[in-house]
Amino acid sequence: MSFPNFVALIPAAGAGTRMGEATPKQYLPIAGKPMLQHVIDTFCAAPLIDQVVVVVSAEDDYIEQLTLPPRCQVLRCGGATRQQSVTNGLLALAGQLQADDWVLVHDAARPGLTVALIEKLIAFVRDDAVGGLLAIPVVDTIKHSDGHGRSQRTVARDLLWAAQTPQMFRYQMLLDALQRAVNITDEASAIEALGLQPKLVEGSVRNFKVTLPEDVLLAELHLKGHA
Repeated sequence: MSFPNFVALIPAAGAGTRMGEATPKQYLPIAGKPMLQHVIDTFCAAPLIDQVVVVVSAEDDYIEQLTLPPRCQVLRCGGATRQQSVTNGLLALAGQLQADDWVLVHDAARPGLTVALIEKLIAFVRDDAVGGLLAIPVVDTIKHSDGHGRSQRTVARDLLWAAQTPQMFRYQMLLDALQRAVNITDEASAIEALGLQPKLVEGSVRNFKVTLPEDVLLAELHLKGHA
């Protein structure tokens, strides 16, 4: 009897233009090393992860500057969108992975991921028929805008969760879902479009996505244990 592999896939082909930096966001230094290096190191430190795959653009001039452990593979097939990068990465792995292998897709701009969060996600999802993702219950009062800078109504938050990553699904199911999906922002959206319901696993506030310049300082505080 064969057991499924657990493969981390990190789409890292974006430019991160909202950061206002010439260097792509995933390579900006945080707490002493590039943001993407933190992510790679965390997955490589997780005993349950069999392989780490980083998807970059064909023109990426930065990835070779990172320290890449033996079980970390770089694929230069990144696309213009996250969906394209993940899909291209999965297609490139077709000869290496089986249909039932688990793929954990994680944002390169979430350096606050921990081994404990990876292990928690795997523990909660590995026997699930659909798959799942880390997410945080929404605690703030949520307003629906009228599109012109005014609050139109307050949205009930009882059932709302903010999606994080990793998002963990079977290789073939995820590939099929992404190839069919239109205008999705994460892997769970593609799975939902199939009529399926991914499992929500509570994540951590430290696993936030670095998007704006001020996020860098907050990420450093978490990584240095000061937040």
